[in-house]
Amino acid sequence: MQRDYPGLSFWLETAGEPLTPRPPLGGDVTVDVAILGGGYSGLWTAYYLLRDNPGLEVAIVEAEICGYGASGRNGGWCSSRYPLHPSTLETRYGADMARETILAMYDTVDEVRRVCEAENIAADFRMNGILSLARGEAQLDAVRAAHAAYERLGFGDGNRLLDEAEARSRVRVTGIKGGLHTPRSAAVHPAKLVRGLARAVERLGGVIYEQTRVRRLRQGVNAALETDRGLVRARRAVVAAGEAYLPKTPGFERALVPMSSSIVLTKPLSEAQWAEIGWAGGEGLGSQAHTVDYLTRTPDGRILYGSRGAPYLFGSATDGAEAAFEKTSADMRRQLAEWFPVLRDVDFSHAWHGFLGVPRDWNPAVDFDPDRRLGVLYGYTGRGVSTTNLAGRLLSSLIVGRETPLARLPLAQRRSPSWEPEPLRWLGIRYVQDAMKRMDAARDAGRPQPFDAPLAKRLSDQ
Repeated sequence: MQRDYPGLSFWLETAGEPLTPRPPLGGDVTVDVAILGGGYSGLWTAYYLLRDNPGLEVAIVEAEICGYGASGRNGGWCSSRYPLHPSTLETRYGADMARETILAMYDTVDEVRRVCEAENIAADFRMNGILSLARGEAQLDAVRAAHAAYERLGFGDGNRLLDEAEARSRVRVTGIKGGLHTPRSAAVHPAKLVRGLARAVERLGGVIYEQTRVRRLRQGVNAALETDRGLVRARRAVVAAGEAYLPKTPGFERALVPMSSSIVLTKPLSEAQWAEIGWAGGEGLGSQAHTVDYLTRTPDGRILYGSRGAPYLFGSATDGAEAAFEKTSADMRRQLAEWFPVLRDVDFSHAWHGFLGVPRDWNPAVDFDPDRRLGVLYGYTGRGVSTTNLAGRLLSSLIVGRETPLARLPLAQRRSPSWEPEPLRWLGIRYVQDAMKRMDAARDAGRPQPFDAPLAKRLSDQ
């Protein structure tokens, strides 16, 4: 049965092209590199392999269409912030490595723009920056701590602390007490980026098989992708780029967990509504909520509001939570009016959800084992629009044995610790999710943090 691919998100609906699936695999084939997954991870890896190594044979195998997963459903942020907090980077890897990682992320945002320009990908790229807001006095400590970490590492000027008046001059959000402005971040139309990147891969000679499901990855001298439509043998490498859907693949069940993210989208706002809200710079907005929230101003004048409110599903499942997502979406519509009271009666045009991949230590992993002929890249914890580019560049270099400074970064040549087996995984994640909601509620109400807040923070350290 043909899926309603445009109906998966506003981005896919407005990608500007038919989402007709490419032909599936028609039988056994042999290539140099076989990639599972047609999202950003797989496409960026294929792009750099093909661009920098003419003549290399690369095939991507995708269960649905390119952009079906998080690449076509995200909030549109191309963030220069690494998935780990700067202070966590500093603590785990030292100040020098933290600085090198932050600089690499700045360059990654620029690299996404360079590729869009070079390949004529009309992804609506705009360097709009990020505003991390303190909504209420209780959130100021988190903003100040982030700025202090950037300042220690030498990035204080590029991550400026805003007082209440400065923050309010940028956007009029209820309860705003200050913020942190990071200008070196961008926004994109996610689906236009992923679909344009797929066409660039094909122009460079790559082959993409859609609606072809990978059942298993073979490793070693007989490396291959076993699919429901045939075998894709790989002379040099197989690549696991399934991100949140990777736990469905044998051998990767505990590599990461699929964490839900829900989005609601308004209809275009009126000039009067925008005059009340401000937000002329169009920065990506987020508060210091433990449950994570993010807002995007679209080029056509809508507000996208995202949150990670839906609960984790037993066994890292990605099906069967429609009722939970509907409740989360209804809550989010009310929450947006709390941010901007002028939107109390606003009309919403879209609501959708999806999953992002979270590794056990919250740090992305990029690894290539030449003996097993296996490459992996995953675990961006919601910052994949940019970090997948960094990971794809790194993995492509590792596969062909080319030296790169990226190999020194904290995500290089590592595997994340495995998540706990079920039911411990479900119990632990559900506990942390509940604790984060209780912590947000206590902070917003001006009450002391719950007695177990230190434990929840330690379990979710990022």
